[in-house]
Amino acid sequence: MKRTCLVFLIGLCASLSFISCGGSSGKKTPPSGIPDRVLASQSISSTSVSGGLVILNAFYDVIPRLADIPAGNSPGLMAISPSRDVVAAFDASSNTVYGVDTTTESDIGNVHLAGPTLSMVVPTSSAIGYAAVPTATFQGFSFIGAVEEMNFSGGGVAVSIAVTNAQTVVSNSNGTQLLVFSNDSNAVTVLTPGAAVSPVDTSCLTNPPNAVCTIVPGFDRPVYGVINGTTAYILNCGPQCGGVQASVMVLDLPTLTITKTIPVDAATWALFSGTTLYVAGTSPTNNACTGQTTAATTCGRLDIIDTGSATVTGTAVITDGYHWRMDMTAGGQLFIGSYDCINVGNVNNPSGEVRGCLSIYKTYDNSVFIPPDNGNVNGFQGFTTRPVEYVAEGGNLRVYELPQDILLINDFLPTGNINIVGYVGDIKAIDFF
Repeated sequence: MKRTCLVFLIGLCASLSFISCGGSSGKKTPPSGIPDRVLASQSISSTSVSGGLVILNAFYDVIPRLADIPAGNSPGLMAISPSRDVVAAFDASSNTVYGVDTTTESDIGNVHLAGPTLSMVVPTSSAIGYAAVPTATFQGFSFIGAVEEMNFSGGGVAVSIAVTNAQTVVSNSNGTQLLVFSNDSNAVTVLTPGAAVSPVDTSCLTNPPNAVCTIVPGFDRPVYGVINGTTAYILNCGPQCGGVQASVMVLDLPTLTITKTIPVDAATWALFSGTTLYVAGTSPTNNACTGQTTAATTCGRLDIIDTGSATVTGTAVITDGYHWRMDMTAGGQLFIGSYDCINVGNVNNPSGEVRGCLSIYKTYDNSVFIPPDNGNVNGFQGFTTRPVEYVAEGGNLRVYELPQDILLINDFLPTGNINIVGYVGDIKAIDFF
């Protein structure tokens, strides 16, 4: 009798645990009925089939039989609000950004940009986003480049703020301050978008600083920034982008003052975890693949910075290319992705070494694992309830199993592909799990 009760209790606990892992407890069920959802942007080249945003069941790694959310023929880059209720998806075929309400799984409007973008942010839960458009031109003005404020519910660009060659935009936590990075510049443009005047604000071109725009000099080809509270860690690309010295500069946002400079090997992307800043890039000089057995002739670098002491505490050799994606798993594996890297071998015919743009740095033993795959890395998505990582690489959506034992290595799950037709340009989890 006691044994029977014990078995029943174990089964009941397992069932409750399964329900919790599936995400059905304490959350409103979405229209699709799927509690653990990931959106994958699906670009289609065929004229007979449309692209869109595919809803995935991320608890089972499957595509339910649901209609895609419309987002043009070639959606790729996506941005998501901190609350995950608004997603913006850029369609490269039309230079249009589609807004999606994830609570209703429906379109909330689209905005046509003045040109293509590689960088967007949706700072808050409101249907407002910002896109950096480096080729934007405006009748009557000679400048090229802007940050465009997208009002999805209003269906248009609320205001275009002129920033020459605006390439990348980063927002603070409430959208009141935007950091803008331009090609071939040694300055960072800081915008207060709420003060901008529609339809075209030229404050950055006429006597800054002013209420809308402040241009902060003193950098070395800055390309990206990570904001932590009132502090921004600015990545100086240096020689990789035609500058002098790669470094991380600490910028105090209230005063817009540079307080520290930390030299690194290379810097195009970074991720903040606790008090550690992980910085990746490819140096044009310090790029040997020391410690790796590979046919690749060039390798990138990962620098680990302790932000408390403002010092580099470690480095690692990673794959090369232009690094632009990172994700830290709950188990301490740092996924690092780049594009335009050296691809070795062929994943479809793995007769020898296979290597692409993905590196996995293990924080618990400082080792690097290079998975056998090819292609540019476009997106990452990890979870807290499952030991897996979604990776959009080479147009495919891979599922990586994460080791629960530090003696194991990373590898594909047996069902390591989620077969999405077309090219997967990005992935975003729209539920917290």
